[in-house]
Amino acid sequence: MDLTIIIFIVLSGFIAYRLYSVLGAKTGGERQRDVEGLQRVKPPPETRVIDEEAPPAKPLPPVSVAAEPLRLADPAFDERVFLDGARGAYELIVEAFASGDLKSIRRFLSPSVFEAFRTAVAARDASGHRADLKFVGIENAKIAAARVEAGSLIAVTDFLSNQVRATYDKNGVIVDGDAARIDLVRDRWTFSRSINASDPNWMLVATGGA
Repeated sequence: MDLTIIIFIVLSGFIAYRLYSVLGAKTGGERQRDVEGLQRVKPPPETRVIDEEAPPAKPLPPVSVAAEPLRLADPAFDERVFLDGARGAYELIVEAFASGDLKSIRRFLSPSVFEAFRTAVAARDASGHRADLKFVGIENAKIAAARVEAGSLIAVTDFLSNQVRATYDKNGVIVDGDAARIDLVRDRWTFSRSINASDPNWMLVATGGA
């Protein structure tokens, strides 16, 4: 056999061996990483069973004395969640009334409250007056009284808020309020929701001063 061919065969075998030693060898580190990855993606059966079990439901925090009728009628009633929603609704409704934009809040108002708001806005517009309101913030909101009536939950809620309010006539002269003064405003609003309603939203059914 030609010496050149023999040398070529030997050299090819050596190169093949080196490639195998680099690409095919396992040091143990690669295997460990694979196992850890599989454990994260697919834990042992007994671990999966424990992880897939629903966590026990946390008991709801106690309610205030005034809100107890609501908790008795609806064990899922959460006073903190209600007051958070009431705060948001109060600010939204007050600002919408001041601007005359009643369409955006109509779904939150009972027919009688909506009609009262509509009449007041129409009278303001007819007189050429314009209301300007800056909502500074709510200092406090609490359930003052509660009851169950005709299958509905009733929550009488007191609000203490800071507002800058001024009403201008058609000439831009202030006829009520003060644009440079922050007023402490007390309101007592009544919200209602049917006990069996699928809609979690409460409706404003009455307004007044606290």
